Amino acid sequence: MSEQPIKRTRWLTLRLSEQEYRQLQAQLQQSTCRKMSELARRKLLGRPVTVLQRNQSLDEFMAELVRLRRELSSLGSNFNQAVKKLHTLRQLSEFQGWLLVWDAGREALLAKTGEIQDRINQFADRWLQ
Repeated sequence: MSEQPIKRTRWLTLRLSEQEYRQLQAQLQQSTCRKMSELARRKLLGRPVTVLQRNQSLDEFMAELVRLRRELSSLGSNFNQAVKKLHTLRQLSEFQGWLLVWDAGREALLAKTGEIQDRINQFADRWLQ
């Protein structure tokens, strides 16, 4: 059986100074509470408030991964376009031109995958210390 939600019918009006309100907002940002009322209720009733701890290196790692994922996606799209173009070529001269263009794209793809591998190794070394 599922539990019935608690029906809250009583109101508590509370006035705060601007500084007190900013303090509560800061605590709300650092907690797992989704609403100010949830945070206030926990504090008033003496219940524990779970505080989030941000890991700066993890944040930097995630930002770097997002950037690398975008670049890799772009290179993958370019690769798909090049392969589609290859399938439409009919003459040897067209194929030779495609090879010249694709060689630069291939070098960019290999360089980017090498960069991604290097960054992953750097993060792994940092975390495994």
